[in-house]
Amino acid sequence: MEQSPSPSMRSESETEPGSNNAGERGDERTGQRERYSRQMLFPPIGASGQQKIAAAIVVVVGMGALGTVIANHMARAGVGKLRIVDRDYVERSNLQRQMLYDEEDVQHLRPKVVAAERKLSRINSDIAIEPVVSHVTADNAEALIAGADLVLDGTDNFQTRLLLNDVCFKLGIPFIYGGAVSSNGMTAVFIPGQTSCLRCLLGSGDTGSGGDTCDTVGVISPIIDIIASLQAVEALKLMVGATSATRQGLLSLEIWQHQMMNLKLPPQRANCPTCSLKQYPTLSQGDNEADHRPVTLCGRETVQIGGNRAIDLKLMADRLERSCTVTRNPYLLKAELPEGERLVLFPDGRVLVQGTEDIARAQSLYDRYIGS
Repeated sequence: MEQSPSPSMRSESETEPGSNNAGERGDERTGQRERYSRQMLFPPIGASGQQKIAAAIVVVVGMGALGTVIANHMARAGVGKLRIVDRDYVERSNLQRQMLYDEEDVQHLRPKVVAAERKLSRINSDIAIEPVVSHVTADNAEALIAGADLVLDGTDNFQTRLLLNDVCFKLGIPFIYGGAVSSNGMTAVFIPGQTSCLRCLLGSGDTGSGGDTCDTVGVISPIIDIIASLQAVEALKLMVGATSATRQGLLSLEIWQHQMMNLKLPPQRANCPTCSLKQYPTLSQGDNEADHRPVTLCGRETVQIGGNRAIDLKLMADRLERSCTVTRNPYLLKAELPEGERLVLFPDGRVLVQGTEDIARAQSLYDRYIGS
């Protein structure tokens, strides 16, 4: 999986001549107290809670609208290590609601996690931020999440959420679900061994697919901020050990007509393949061929073809420049095709065919320009 360089940290060579290490540590502690002073004044957190936050490893999967708000809260709260995972790059339509990105990110075709790491490291240079440019699959999900204290959902589809649900329950890691579309949002906390799981909530045979998405019915930014902030506060509770304060149930909001419901989570289903039978169906597909099958990205006039082999962007640029207009950075390559469509290539082998929702047409263009 492709990873951007590690965040820049202060090195020994940057230390001023004649500085005293003990004095520096004292200054650092003073700086930490100042940075988090208002958070530490909140009694349920305090100094001991802040230490626990600083020791936590948090994974945010999906750095779109929800993920950017969540990651912003986690960085400002002082999470010790923040791993952010996303497969996509910044587009102009993201700027209305994805708070860590700007027009420069669009211009430079920056992957979302790379752009987010640039912003977050300026917000808090004391924490470790690990950006991972990757499509989350059954093959890599466990490696992406292993060692985390909790996982926060910033994704936009239930297939990936069910995969995260399976991995979290297999590894015993709390999973904080969130979703928002139009003016509606919902969130719930799933804790292995204490609550039922996302599969139990959805019901037998329901994958949550086929519903409205932001790309089909739109979304207003405030519902994003509200749901992501509710996810973030539950993360803080879990990090500091305030388990008795953890919200129970599925919270559902509609902010245009001012409606709110808190529904009790269902009991653990006896035949649930995740939390009862521990079969973890999304992880039992071996190579998971579905990850490499062409799929239409709803409402985006885009087909994703998940390659099973890496792509050398430089070699591919040299080939495509003979017939296409090509833009390339270290993370992706974009080619404007003579036919009118666009190809976006990633080093891990994924290709987005933009400008069509016809899978046969997209596959034909892929075969013509990338090769079978």
